[in-house]
Amino acid sequence: MILTGKTILIGVTGSIAAVETVRLIHALRRKGAEVQPVMSQAACSIIHPDALTYASGRETIVRISGQVEHVQYCGDEGRADLFLIAPCTANTISKIACGIDDTTVTTCATTALGRKMPIIVVPAMHHAMFRHEIVMRNLAALKDIGIEIVGPRVEEGKAKIADINEIVLWCERLLSGRPLAGKQILITSGRCEEPVDDVRVLTTRSSGKMGRELAYEAFRLGGDVTIIHRDEIIVGRNIHITSASSMGDAIRSVIKEQVPDLYISAAAISDFAPDCINGKIPSGKPASIHLHPLPKLLDLALGTIPITIAFKLGSSAHEEATQLLQRGVTMVCANKPENLGSEDALYTIMDLFGNQPIEGSKQEIASQIFERIIAKHL
Repeated sequence: MILTGKTILIGVTGSIAAVETVRLIHALRRKGAEVQPVMSQAACSIIHPDALTYASGRETIVRISGQVEHVQYCGDEGRADLFLIAPCTANTISKIACGIDDTTVTTCATTALGRKMPIIVVPAMHHAMFRHEIVMRNLAALKDIGIEIVGPRVEEGKAKIADINEIVLWCERLLSGRPLAGKQILITSGRCEEPVDDVRVLTTRSSGKMGRELAYEAFRLGGDVTIIHRDEIIVGRNIHITSASSMGDAIRSVIKEQVPDLYISAAAISDFAPDCINGKIPSGKPASIHLHPLPKLLDLALGTIPITIAFKLGSSAHEEATQLLQRGVTMVCANKPENLGSEDALYTIMDLFGNQPIEGSKQEIASQIFERIIAKHL
């Protein structure tokens, strides 16, 4: 895991969203991070420091003492690998932008900026405060000096703290070394649905889990991710489709905008489509459906996108994978029907360098696939 052995200093300021910090600390620790909390006095009136001490297993810093805690963690030889300020109020955003360090959190921020260590700011406040022209200008100033701004989620008149999983993904991205930085990654994922009549569809059992995990892993590793699917992921660019035809249109549109560096075809793309019947086929008596073959969407990428990764499913997956490699596909992941919808899976990676069996959770599978891509094909 990317965060294993990493130390994250988490700065907590006086937003009501501070009550989410215990859950955030637990999420970071489950990913292997050591977490050190530091709280402003305003935050201490929202949530007690003991709660964060319990969650992190480390004494929460509530004042800068003779131990010069800001230097210990954010100085040139500091222990922290990342400074995460979550939640971050309008007050703290503006103080950091103006170089004011009159709280524990802003003093750590000034020190971290001087060291040029990675910093993430996660705003949370009333939406009217977030829309304030000077706050927006100060957020832009933080971006200009390299601070990552994550969120907020604007709901119910409030600029709420970003989703915890999104914050964790950003921490992983900044600490991964970003081997995919500057790379445009296109992923197709999940099932397609071909209309049979006005109410029925022809589809597969694909859940889209593998494609989502590949998209998250590409993001963690610093890539710019576009995913074409029926679902929604919390990072990157989502393009929503229903049928194989709409997926093909989306692939063409992305390629027309900018040819990606890498395409992963992890979708269960329809091989056939029925002749759609107007209305509803009557129930209670036999009916027949005529299927006609659909074009292979992988052909849209071959010869255009430099690196193409295909997935092949079924008893003849290995034979079909060999044929794809001969046609110019960079790498094929062969799998079996039992992988559909499962949490764990077994695949065989096949490329010109040989075959590599991989297994584990789908997040672990995604990580191993990208390890192979980066080691052998980038």
